Order: sequence, then structure tokens, then C-alpha cells
Amino acid sequence: MAVFAYRVARPDGSTIYGHVEGEEEALVRAKLESQGLLVFHLHRRGMAAVEVGKPWHQRKLPLGQFLIFNQELLALVKSGLPILRVWDLLIERTGHAGFQQALREVKDDIRGGASASDALAKHSVYFSELYVATVKAGEQSGNLPDVLQRYVTYLKLMIALRQKVTKAISYPLVLVLIGVAVIGFLLTYVMPTFVSVYGESARTLPWATQLLLDVVTQAESLALPVIVVVIGIMLGMRAYYTTSAGRLSIDRLFLTLPIVGQIVVQHNTVQLTRTLGTILGGGTPLVDALRSARAAVSNRFVSQRLVRAVDEIREGATLANALDRPKVLPRLAIEMLSVGEETGSLETMLRDIAEFYEADLDTRLAQLTTWIEPALLLVMGVMVGGIVIVMYLPVFQMAGAVGG
Repeated sequence: MAVFAYRVARPDGSTIYGHVEGEEEALVRAKLESQGLLVFHLHRRGMAAVEVGKPWHQRKLPLGQFLIFNQELLALVKSGLPILRVWDLLIERTGHAGFQQALREVKDDIRGGASASDALAKHSVYFSELYVATVKAGEQSGNLPDVLQRYVTYLKLMIALRQKVTKAISYPLVLVLIGVAVIGFLLTYVMPTFVSVYGESARTLPWATQLLLDVVTQAESLALPVIVVVIGIMLGMRAYYTTSAGRLSIDRLFLTLPIVGQIVVQHNTVQLTRTLGTILGGGTPLVDALRSARAAVSNRFVSQRLVRAVDEIREGATLANALDRPKVLPRLAIEMLSVGEETGSLETMLRDIAEFYEADLDTRLAQLTTWIEPALLLVMGVMVGGIVIVMYLPVFQMAGAVGG
């Protein structure tokens, strides 16, 4: 599903910016206008491009800060304070300028008679469809504290999941950067010193040392063009990923990669089932819950393939059958969903699926990190050791000649 950036005006004349998902521009425009908004600007673009194009104070709130906001909101709602007083306290405690302004506008809308969910829905930069649906379910069922507590628990689990994936990726990346820095230091600073020490004997250097010198010499002359090309490729890939088609194709590529593809599938499965179970637990109907949960899946290819599943459930299909046709979830997860529907324990089964695949994901990430660390250390050790030995070969050669 495409992402549309918009600039609209409220009836009171205030202007807001944001982004929203939709099938096509006409439907998104109609949706915004149905909320009483005057659309000034609406165009289709990638999610990342929307974030980059916004001023810093209008970008999304970090997930950790959003968790703190919801914990404070839960505590204030449980205290029984008047709703407007609750928003006053939240506004005072918020340090993010854009988010603070959004909370002020939410408070004004609530004072004007709007429900909290409707007021929050106008600020999709900070409040996702999933969050709005959660608050709406709490309002309709009359158990907003319970729903917020469930959402806070969900948010903590999703943050922990993200931290695990980030940790598994960051450590090998740090090792690679350190290795590249060490090799670069040896070739650019240490190697020329050895060449000057060898002096005239450099003409009769061993072939391995001479080859390394030639490579370093060529690398120095080509360093700037290579850096420019690499930076250009990285910027091009980043720009391509910000487009809807680019993100869709790259996310699809991730699913086909060995080892990485299985990790991505499990990560998406945890995101979908954990989110869907949380929304259903708040009393939201299955069709609306799946629509919101689908938007919470980070892989755009998987998210798009689930659009048809929403339509099939609306037409009467079971959740297991609807999610089985796109072939983006593990077969075991589909079978567990089918059992949950047959036994009337779908919400519990969704939680069990999320916990099962989260534990399996932990194991896979731990194994991957365990394999990568020694492999990287071995490769870097061989490369650094090889360079040092090649640099010292002339010394060994001269020592042998003197000894002879």
C-alpha cells in the first residue's frame, strides 16, 4: 500500500502535515475531506522520504519516548483526573516540540466534543492507525485503562524485539569497521615507512611485497574516484528505497536471501501476530484489527500481500485461510491459527505464536552472532597477519642473505 504525504487545514484555520497509507490518491483525499479537512497538498511518496522531508520537530517520536508517553497517560487515566487535565499534564511533560503542539491540538479537539481517538487520528505523524484503533476500542468498550495497559505491554515487547535485531546486526558491523580501519592504517601509514627503510633495495623486493606495493599505489590514485562512486551508489540506493517501488522490491529481496530471509519472515510473523492479538484483545473486529496490524508489519512486500487477506476475511474466509494464500507466513503459524479459530481461542493462540517465534528468533540471532564473530575475527586476522608478513618479507630475505 502506498504512502501519501499531505498538508491540510482544519476548520479553525490551523495547518497540519502528515502522512497516511492508502490504495490511491482519490480515496485518501476523500478520507481526509470526510474528517472536515481542507486538502492543500497531497502526493504519493515512500515512507522514508516523508520522514526525511519533514522539519525535525514534525518527525515521528522515538519509540522509547512514545512508550513513556503512554505509561504516563495510563497512570493519569487510572488516577481518575478529568480528561482535559490529563492532557494538560501530558503537554507539560513533553519535550518534543512537534509532539507537544499535536497534543495541544488534540486537547482542543476533545474540548470541542471530539473523541480522543478521532482527535488523535488527525495526527498520523505521531499516532499510527494501530494506536488510534486501540484507543477507539478502549473508548467503545469502556475499559480504556485495560486497553492502554495491553498496548504498553505490546510496545515494550516490540522495542525489545527491535533491540535484539539491532544488537545482532551492530556488533558484526563494528568488527568489520575496525578491521577495515586497521588494514587501512597498515597500508597507508605503515607500508610507506617500510618502503623508505628498504631504500634502493626496493627494486629487488619479493614478488608478494612488490604486488602489495603496486596495489597500494594504484589504490591511492583511485581512492577519491572509488569513494565518490561508493557514496553515489549508497545515496542512489537510499533514494530508491524511499520510493514505494524501491522499498517493495528491496523488502522482497530480503525475503529471498539465505538465512536472512528466514529471520525476516520470523520477525514479520512476530510483528503481525503480536499486534493482531493486542488489537483483538481490545475488542476491535477482526477485519479492522487485521487492517491495522498489517500496517504495523515493517516489510512492505509482506504488508502489501496481506491486503487481499483483509478483503477475504470481509467476504467470510477464516483468518488462517486468508493468511495462508499470500505465502508470507510460516506454515506452522498458519496451522496454529487454524487451531485457535476452531477452539475459539484466537487471541491466546496469536500470543502463543508470537512468543514461539520470538524465542526461535532469539535462538537464530544468537547462533548467527556466534558464527559471525569468529568468522570475521579469522578473516581479519588472516588479512592483517598476511599484510604484516608480506611487509617483513624483505627483512627476512636480507637476514637470510647476511646469514649465508
